[in-house]
Amino acid sequence: MAKNVSLDSVDQKLALAKRCSHEGVVAGAKAAVVASVAAAITTYACGKMSPWARANLNPTAKALIVSTAAGMAYFIVADKTILATARQNSFKQG
Repeated sequence: MAKNVSLDSVDQKLALAKRCSHEGVVAGAKAAVVASVAAAITTYACGKMSPWARANLNPTAKALIVSTAAGMAYFIVADKTILATARQNSFKQG
C-alpha cells in the first residue's frame, strides 16, 4: 500500500514538473517572437539608414543579430518562468 502512495506522489510531482516546463516553453516562445520582430525592425532600419551598417553588414550578419536576440529572449524568459512556477508550487505544497 505504501508503494502506491509513493507512486501517486511521484506521478503528481512529474505532472507538476511537466506543467512548469510547458508554461516556460510557451512564455519563452512568445518572448522570442516579440524579440525577433523588434530586432528585425531595428536591424533593417539601421541597415537602411547607417552607411557603416550598409557597407559592413551582409544579410547573414543581419540574420545572426535577429536570431541571437530571439534565442536569448527565449532562454531567459523560459528559465525565469519555470523558476517562478516551481517556486509558487513549492510554497503551495510546503
